[in-house]
Amino acid sequence: MLAFILRRIAQSVVVLLTVGLIAFALFRLVGDPINQIVSLDTPQEQRLKIRAELGLDDPVIVQFGRYLARAAHFDFGISYQFRQPVSTLIGERMPATLELSLVAALFSLVVGIPMGVYTALRRGSALSSAFMALSLAGVSLPTFLIAILLRYVFSVQLGWLPSFGRGAVVQLGFWSTGLLTPSGLKAIILPSITLGLFQMTLIMRLVRAEMLEVLRTDYIKFARARGLSDRAIHFGHALKNTLVPVITIAGLQLGSLIAFALITEYVFQWPGMGALFLGAVQNVDIPIMAAYLMLIAFIFVMVNLVVDILYAVVDPRLRAHFQTA
Repeated sequence: MLAFILRRIAQSVVVLLTVGLIAFALFRLVGDPINQIVSLDTPQEQRLKIRAELGLDDPVIVQFGRYLARAAHFDFGISYQFRQPVSTLIGERMPATLELSLVAALFSLVVGIPMGVYTALRRGSALSSAFMALSLAGVSLPTFLIAILLRYVFSVQLGWLPSFGRGAVVQLGFWSTGLLTPSGLKAIILPSITLGLFQMTLIMRLVRAEMLEVLRTDYIKFARARGLSDRAIHFGHALKNTLVPVITIAGLQLGSLIAFALITEYVFQWPGMGALFLGAVQNVDIPIMAAYLMLIAFIFVMVNLVVDILYAVVDPRLRAHFQTA
């Protein structure tokens, strides 16, 4: 098991280096960042001086090596737009994005798994049909449309929930959270539902399909022949054997929630990393864009590693495979 984890860590390092190289090379082609820093009437001498101070005259390989060395110490340079350290800017906005993504993931699991189990066990009921219709809408509708509809119904028409912002936050050391204030709890409801709805429907359909497949297996028939109750069969045997694919989807989708929360944050004016990244794209702020992509790649790599370890915990067969691999 230890050898497997070490191999996965080595592979993760290679992935991060590759992502860093691609991101750095890509953003070298989006335009001259000097044009975003100075005005059009800035003298050429001053432009050359700023370029030298930023190290933009160095060879690309030197710039990339310097970037990786600094990134290893969580130093992503100075933002061209804000003239502040990128790590500070991301650190200020990271709690909002992570909090939103985690609440959305929790919503998708808490709602999606019971709905999937119910639709598998009660396939002919009216409520099961309603759940399936809801899942179809959640998969089909784009995120921005869901966000607009939720804002219109619950904020404009009913006035129950705020339509934008994060609400009041509490500072716990370096971490800011809105989950400890009434306005913060209200503010996160609509964005988290918007962000987690697609994952919720995906988990619901996956659990339903896996449950139906497991219920047709021989060992479930044997459990019924032994006289076990439906509760023990459904939740002690069938549901447990659906956890491996659910862990896979939930883990990978957690990284996706963090990476693709851009639209949700933009619609609800959520002060997270997504809004920072969109502003960086518009202003060709290369340090912020490269740092954001590196951070997202790191999150995906860590999520995949955790998912692989959870495999071994949930399924003893996989644990034996990892030990012999």
